[in-house]
Amino acid sequence: MVGIYFSGTGNTKYCVERFLACCDGEQEAVSIEDSWAVEAIRENEVIVFGYPVYFSNMPKIVRDFLEEHQACFCGKKIFLIATMGLFSGDGTGCSARLFKKYGADIVGGVHLKMPDCIGDERALKRTVRQNHELIEAAGDKIRKAAEGLKGNRPPREGLGFWYHAAGLFGQRLWFYGKTKDYTDRVHVDADKCIGCGKCVSLCPMDNMELHSGKAVQGGRCTMCYRCVNHCPGQAITLLGKKLYEQCTVEKYL
Repeated sequence: MVGIYFSGTGNTKYCVERFLACCDGEQEAVSIEDSWAVEAIRENEVIVFGYPVYFSNMPKIVRDFLEEHQACFCGKKIFLIATMGLFSGDGTGCSARLFKKYGADIVGGVHLKMPDCIGDERALKRTVRQNHELIEAAGDKIRKAAEGLKGNRPPREGLGFWYHAAGLFGQRLWFYGKTKDYTDRVHVDADKCIGCGKCVSLCPMDNMELHSGKAVQGGRCTMCYRCVNHCPGQAITLLGKKLYEQCTVEKYL
């Protein structure tokens, strides 16, 4: 067994690592950004695959990874972990349909509500205590899901017709355009940018560059919010126009 994940601000990484620890503690968690991720998939029969859900859909970077390496998943047994701030309907189902198309066997899935990474929308903000409670509840759910997988009775959240309908009509039909392609909506406030280059080094899409000592974006953002939440100058926004909070999972552990 191996854990494969994409994580913008650490939520999904944390959940995949906790799930593996609850299984037997010896499995490895590998980001799709790591060069050895594909080899790790080839070498393991059981894959725990985790990703965040944006607007009831997968991040574009995750979809691209699956399509590019689809042959690697044929014959694999896959347990899916989808993290989210609010609601997804069929968060795990979004990838399950692709995995089945590529010849994989979906053995189960779990939805985990975690602290929202979108720090530039006030309506989505919770207190630190509320986020602590979310992580505690997710931990309990992870433990039960791992026990279920070990006992051959894994949960199947997000998989099936009614979950699909909930995800489709709940958000995805109305917001499909937000995740269909990469976005160019990243905004950098040049007055706040200190030119440190942290966003350049952290961006999974190589979307950020420094020009004349200031960060600029290249129109290829997967909306992971990593740059927004790690910028020392709080100079970057994406969906909103004002940054209210910088959110990473370590803040709430």
